[in-house]
Amino acid sequence: MQSRLFKAIRKPAILAATATLAVCQLAVDSSADDRPAKQVFGAIALPEQGTPQSIGYYANGCLAGAVALPTDGPSWQVMRLSRNRRWGHPELVTWIEQYAGDVARNDGWPGILIGDMSQPRGGPMASGHASHQVGLDVDIWLQPMPNHRLSADEREKLSAQSLLKKNARLTVDPAKWNDSYADMIVRAANYPEVQRVFVNPSIKKKLCETWTGSRANFGKLRPYYGHDDHIHVRLFCQPGSPDCKKQAAVPADDGCGKELAWWYSDEPWAPPKKPEKPTKPAPKPHVKTLADLPKACTAVVNGPSVASVDAATFRSGAAPASPATAFAPAEPSATGAFDVPVPLPRPGGQ
Repeated sequence: MQSRLFKAIRKPAILAATATLAVCQLAVDSSADDRPAKQVFGAIALPEQGTPQSIGYYANGCLAGAVALPTDGPSWQVMRLSRNRRWGHPELVTWIEQYAGDVARNDGWPGILIGDMSQPRGGPMASGHASHQVGLDVDIWLQPMPNHRLSADEREKLSAQSLLKKNARLTVDPAKWNDSYADMIVRAANYPEVQRVFVNPSIKKKLCETWTGSRANFGKLRPYYGHDDHIHVRLFCQPGSPDCKKQAAVPADDGCGKELAWWYSDEPWAPPKKPEKPTKPAPKPHVKTLADLPKACTAVVNGPSVASVDAATFRSGAAPASPATAFAPAEPSATGAFDVPVPLPRPGGQ
């Protein structure tokens, strides 16, 4: 009798211990997940159902509760639909819709063309970007929206047009440039929720030389490699995303002095020096895994997908049902990163 009673008491204890061990094992496994992050996130077609949150840093994080920007609006069209990168934090979607309307009303554009935002759950991408991981980045083509609805084929094959002279690295083509480009670029920097706008150094120089309006937010216009056929707009971390890692504030000046002059020196374009005689084989480049991302991103990857988006709705461009509260901008803080990784020294925090 005593033996049976002991077993009856002991059995739940064993089950509880086993359950605890399983939970611990899961925690260990998730923290040591060596799956390539870009493959994991790139394979997920729909967002996680949950409260919208940007998790981690712009170049090392993920996105919960994303919403989709509709493929077509009154003053925008989304390009490269096959990439499935038109997802973002609800505040980014709200901002794009507002910005597109403001540009169409005020800057002589019929509308804008939207490039990459983020994947359904953010995270690293297989190609094209080091950032765009937390649902707060968007590429906007430097090309007015055409006066017709683009076909699926056109959205895949139409190329963004550079504003630079042919075969020129740092010279805007005067035949292509006009005041409407200046207006739409500076407008993007003037929204309080915008943290940075990445532009080609030559475009920044053109604006520094010709802009006659207020330069209160010129410091947000950050010269960077590429960006001759699009601007890259980045929003601040939003309230309700406590794990979003803020970026350093932009310098207080307009960025038209020494910082811009650096881009016209040889230093940014000099190839990295090769070691004279390697003593051992170079290590293989590290492939970012799930374990390299914030721990919460494992839960985002494993979370259930939104249930309200069937295939037809998804293809039509409608956003899934998800809370989209209007948020006020957060203040920036003290870490910096770049749009793409380039192992070169540079002034300031970008």
